[in-house]
Amino acid sequence: MTEVVAALDCGSNSTRLLIVNEHNETLRRESRITRLSQGVDATKTLLPEALQRSYDVLSDYRTLMDDAGVLRGLLVATSAVRDAVNGQDFLDEAQRRTGVDVKILNGSEEASFSYVGATSGLPEDNRATLIVDVGGGSTEMAVKIDGVLESYSMQLGCVRVTERALGKGVVSPASAAAANAMIEAELERAWAAVPDFARLVGNVRLVGLAGSVSTLAQLDAGLATYDRDAVHHRRLSRATVELWRDRLLSESPEARLARPGMVRGREDVLHAGLFILTAVMIRFGATELLTSENDILDGITASLLTR
Repeated sequence: MTEVVAALDCGSNSTRLLIVNEHNETLRRESRITRLSQGVDATKTLLPEALQRSYDVLSDYRTLMDDAGVLRGLLVATSAVRDAVNGQDFLDEAQRRTGVDVKILNGSEEASFSYVGATSGLPEDNRATLIVDVGGGSTEMAVKIDGVLESYSMQLGCVRVTERALGKGVVSPASAAAANAMIEAELERAWAAVPDFARLVGNVRLVGLAGSVSTLAQLDAGLATYDRDAVHHRRLSRATVELWRDRLLSESPEARLARPGMVRGREDVLHAGLFILTAVMIRFGATELLTSENDILDGITASLLTR
């Protein structure tokens, strides 16, 4: 009998599902905006409306898993649940609704799964490959140096930077300056924690993943409808990332949503993700970003299939 496994990611901004067979062939990939982290930065609590949005999606995903014959899986929760005082209550209900194992990942575990997923299928490169996973509440950076995976989880993501500094609408110069200062302070902490990051400056292959990067790739391609092949391993210059950051920060969420490629539910936070991405590219001296649609979910399913 063919085994089918599932990975579920309850992130700060979206709740996602990947179902694969024993040959690691994708049977189903789903993503829905649930904004689980709504208000967590200020209250340290997962709000009832955010919980309900996530529970409803998880119930739907269990139906899809049943249809595919999934008997084994892993649901992971990241920044929003790590930071919330009622995070365990969420996990208990998530396990009840999905029937799979659940786990809160720490930053290094999150980075490790993301690294495995994002680097699978990449062509050889004589430079080190650094993955940057811009999430809603945190941003993971991970790289293998001398065969050892080194990583850092920055406590900022597109939702957190929006709520703390930028706001959802047109961005003022003062708000932009506050966001940049917040991001630079966190990058300084990353540099202090992982001194080897300094060895990569000017000689690194930067791979971006997760919703902010995927949506940026869709915008740049002008895709009204998602096309995985068109955005997976798309090359984006730093000038392109900065161009889209500056375009979006000067627009209302409604104007952003009208752009072909914008994903509903990201129009109020994507600009913040691009602030983070630009700062990371500048800090590492990277002039180009390679996008990846493979991410933490792919890393999780790979681990499930080796058990």
